[in-house]
Amino acid sequence: MTDVATICSDLLRIDTTNDGTGDGPGERRAAEYVAGLLDEAGIEPILFESAPRRTSVVARIPGDSDDALLIHGHLDVVPADTSEWRIHPFSGEVLDGCVHGRGAVDMKGTLAMTLAWARQGRRPKRDLVLAFLADEEATGEYGAGHAVERHRDLFEGCSEAISESGGFSWHDGGTRIYPIAVGERGTAWMRLTARGVAGHGSKPAVDNPVAELARAVARIADHRWPVRLTPEVARLIDELSQALGTPIDLERLDEEIERLPRAGILFKGVLRNSANPTMLDAGYKVNVIPGTAEAHVDGRFLPGMREEFLATIDRLLGPKVTREFVSFEEGVSSPADGLFDDLAAALLAEDPTGRPVPYVMTGGTDAKSFARIGIRGYGFAPLLLPPGLDYFGMFHGVDERVPVEGLEFGVRVLDRLLAAEPATEPGARSGTETAADSPTESAGAGGLTSG
Repeated sequence: MTDVATICSDLLRIDTTNDGTGDGPGERRAAEYVAGLLDEAGIEPILFESAPRRTSVVARIPGDSDDALLIHGHLDVVPADTSEWRIHPFSGEVLDGCVHGRGAVDMKGTLAMTLAWARQGRRPKRDLVLAFLADEEATGEYGAGHAVERHRDLFEGCSEAISESGGFSWHDGGTRIYPIAVGERGTAWMRLTARGVAGHGSKPAVDNPVAELARAVARIADHRWPVRLTPEVARLIDELSQALGTPIDLERLDEEIERLPRAGILFKGVLRNSANPTMLDAGYKVNVIPGTAEAHVDGRFLPGMREEFLATIDRLLGPKVTREFVSFEEGVSSPADGLFDDLAAALLAEDPTGRPVPYVMTGGTDAKSFARIGIRGYGFAPLLLPPGLDYFGMFHGVDERVPVEGLEFGVRVLDRLLAAEPATEPGARSGTETAADSPTESAGAGGLTSG
């Protein structure tokens, strides 16, 4: 196997499941493996923990300019039900040209590309800060949030960043589109609480909080949020129209999504705010009306739409249901020029027929944490994918996998972007070094500190 495929496979065999409770197996073993690879390449890793086994790694590679670029990614993955998978989710098996396992796309494959490039010993055109973080799949409190609050000095000089969920190929007919993320919706995870009068289940209810909460949750689920076309999404639609050679009517976007289902997937989730009830918790016995009932809602809002979103939620909740934030992060956006143009150029150098376009993510990433310290973020994890692979379905899905050739393409694109003297021919660098055969147990030269 090539270096990048071996690293990806090794990472996938390390179970870093994050169930959101803060009490999972932790990311320490994966962090130690990453630190070992960096140390072997002469790059000094710094490890720190926000809590036992919630470990992150940061390293800096000097370049020709001290205007630093941050490349960040997360070590944790969401849970996987082994019984649903064709191949064990923590096997890291390479089969049919793909590396299989939970996190192959989200996002250990991207970490492998970054590490494979760094291990080549290429001098970057600007300082690079590499961050491999815990806890992105929950609130980020133990990972990026902790890093920017307690270890901000490690990101000194960083003005821009790249991370997950962009730069992949998306096929629409004969057109190969490369969405590069320039923004993402804000996050409002909320706990809803209804309070009433406890009593016997056989008697007429005085004030049943379960019923009150159920009505509020139903109103939220049934609400049809209006279209709010942000400048970033408008540009995405315009460039998709040019790439596909067909006008897309901005006044009839729901109909256009039906007409252009492949292209529509790239913008249907960012035309509106959204709120989805996800959890319910009420009662303790069938014949007892409880005094309280709770629910959780995953709310997302477009950049600049915070106040409208919250006002709508409060109206839908009504006077008897209160809300509090489990996690709240503002939406973020970055210019579709400057670094964006460099990202597009790196893709085109490896795939001259591709069409890079700006893109806004429906969900969220650690970019929100880094935005709080003034670092502009872009979603750029370059992958060349076959037309039949459902990229979006791989995120948190069953049988997650990533093509080896796609990973190798990503390493070459990163070289175009990062190296002071990149390869001159498309496909000239494939990353054929061999990494360690199994995860490393040593922390490397950086050592482990508590933060």
